[in-house]
Amino acid sequence: MNALENVIRDIIATQGAISMAAYMELAMMHPVYGYYRTHEPLGREGDFITSPEVSQLFGEMLGVWCVEAWKEIGSPDSFALVEFGPGRGTMMQDILRSTAKVGGFHAAKKLYLVDSNETLRKLQQEALKDYAPQYIDDISQIPQMPVLIIANEFLDALPVRQFEKTFQGWAERMVTVENGALTMALRPLTEMENKLIPPTRSGAMPGAVFEFSPQAQSLVRELSREIVSRKGAMLLIDYGYMIPSGSSTVQAVSRHAATDVFERPGEVDLTVHIDFAALSRAASEGGARVSQVVGQGEFLKNCGIEIRANSLKTHATDKQAIEIDSALGRLIDDEQMGSLFKVIEIKE
Repeated sequence: MNALENVIRDIIATQGAISMAAYMELAMMHPVYGYYRTHEPLGREGDFITSPEVSQLFGEMLGVWCVEAWKEIGSPDSFALVEFGPGRGTMMQDILRSTAKVGGFHAAKKLYLVDSNETLRKLQQEALKDYAPQYIDDISQIPQMPVLIIANEFLDALPVRQFEKTFQGWAERMVTVENGALTMALRPLTEMENKLIPPTRSGAMPGAVFEFSPQAQSLVRELSREIVSRKGAMLLIDYGYMIPSGSSTVQAVSRHAATDVFERPGEVDLTVHIDFAALSRAASEGGARVSQVVGQGEFLKNCGIEIRANSLKTHATDKQAIEIDSALGRLIDDEQMGSLFKVIEIKE
């Protein structure tokens, strides 16, 4: 039992069982013991590896998207380039390196980052020291100007409420203490809470799980409104689905291996699969235009990743060429990250 588990147990002892969303919020964002407050989660020595850590090709293709989006809004001479959850700064570094020769783009951009992890902030500041990044907690802190927003594997860390179908109807999955251990319990829904369950789930069988992320949907709705009012575009990339499986997608990862969700809270990474259909609706409610959701592989191919990979190989050693092909396959093949990871574009 670690320090954060003691905190969670005290909360449960005081107020009763807490929702899965509340548990995730504590595990990830507790001001002293939360995972994102204390850990450097990325890379081979961390708990997981993201696409930008696989290859420079990923960030370069996002650079292509940024330039095209900037041109679509009229190539403004001043705009905000915002990244949510910038990791080590690797992806943004690749984006800015690959766009350095695009006339007017760098002179116009003002770089803003959203990240609460102090360890990662230091790495970001070092990686991006030539670009004068500024940190914000909310997009309202940015002066009124056009905005391009990128979030890669950011929304999957936002908490979800979980509801389970029982023979008596829907109930919320709660976290409690039983037989000396953190475990799951069920709480019947109120009449008002039952309205959170979409009509499409009315025929679900007992045992089916529905997940709802108020934070993710609220954030996308808010950012979509900003894109419409300021002019701009947003690119969201994450692993997720369009049609829910009916099972829990909350997962815990430590050192690249799956572990128990209730094991060592604050010391393991908790994530969920993203409901892209719900995000699309939230963006539309914000007044924005929403693209069709596509797999990461299709998106990167449309940006020219295969052409770029072949270009890199012309100046590579045999060993480097093999590494380029391996990284390319990992990013775009359906059997790897190509279809599990999905991409949605949101525009004014």
